Amino acid sequence: MIFSHISDTHLGFVQYHSEERENDVYTAFDEAIDTSIKDHVDFIILAGDIFHVPNPSGKAIVVLANALKRLKKNNIESFFILGDHDISRIRATPVPWVYHNLEFSKYIGNGKPVIYKDVLIAGFDKRRKTEIESFEDDFSKIDADAKKHQGHKILVLHQGITEINKFAGELNSTDLPRNFTYYAMGHLHEQEIRQFSHLGGPLAYPGSIELTSSEGIKETQKGFYQVDISQPEPHPTWIKLDTRPQFSIKTSMENISNDIDALSEKIRSLARKPVIELKITGEVLEPGLVQAHISKLSDLTLRCFWKHISKEQSNGSIFADKPLRMEEEMYRIANNILGSIDMTNFAINELLPLLSKGNTDEANQAVIDNFERFKKGVKNVTVS
Repeated sequence: MIFSHISDTHLGFVQYHSEERENDVYTAFDEAIDTSIKDHVDFIILAGDIFHVPNPSGKAIVVLANALKRLKKNNIESFFILGDHDISRIRATPVPWVYHNLEFSKYIGNGKPVIYKDVLIAGFDKRRKTEIESFEDDFSKIDADAKKHQGHKILVLHQGITEINKFAGELNSTDLPRNFTYYAMGHLHEQEIRQFSHLGGPLAYPGSIELTSSEGIKETQKGFYQVDISQPEPHPTWIKLDTRPQFSIKTSMENISNDIDALSEKIRSLARKPVIELKITGEVLEPGLVQAHISKLSDLTLRCFWKHISKEQSNGSIFADKPLRMEEEMYRIANNILGSIDMTNFAINELLPLLSKGNTDEANQAVIDNFERFKKGVKNVTVS
């Protein structure tokens, strides 16, 4: 028996206001689904952040519907939980619920275990840091259910584990229930798999299926896991997806011409035009001169950015972007002002889309509901 573990699909994500980048996400998702069908998997797990925003575009909704329809035609069941990008802070039914109600897919984010082909599958939707303590009782109950089950047991979560990423960590691995044979994780965008001695099986993050703004431009691979559970020990295999290449190149004004020529040769034969970032060291540059050099790449790339790195910045992480990547800058500024990733996601992913459409009543209600959630979270915090 084999299942696919896919996460952080972020359907509807539009990078650089580019239709090509939006379609890149759909292409990667369709490839993951079609590969799963070709390989005759028994079921698929979607571990949260299915959509990029709680109110996705019609195109994103249709892409998911068509994918789930193909799975149904091939007798492949799918199970999903909700990530933070799927959950609206206003009183609204999450869009993925539509597919559950139509029986295209099965929602498992409420912690109630289901048995499918002798496999116990249980999941929990994404919880904020102020809600993390509520996991203690829920994990205790689901662990008791898992302990009684004789077959494989899969736990699906959309949370950060501290031992894997201390900055995005919300839970320690020791907080997790111990009696599961596979931990299907979402939320972290880098592929990672760990085997902890105190857990009953591997804990795996397949990572996002495409690069998003929060990850920057870099040469990397994206994909998902296929997990063979025909034996007592699960055997995950990572499946690479054919995504658009992205390169971040460090150069200097002295070498920029030669480096661009070498880069041109490298990318000329690629099937898809890449996204390129040049990090240029040295003194203050003349933008016109830089643009003249990188104009050689204009017909070979989808987007080409450059960053000037001063001597003081050459070993740091703060750069002057030319041109500016608006999505990243919005997140950076909002997070600096609000001091909270949760509030930043709420402001940009939920409040801003409502205001941009003139839906002031819905925006006001979103603020009220979000504040009520905040008060509830603060009330439940134990001060030691």
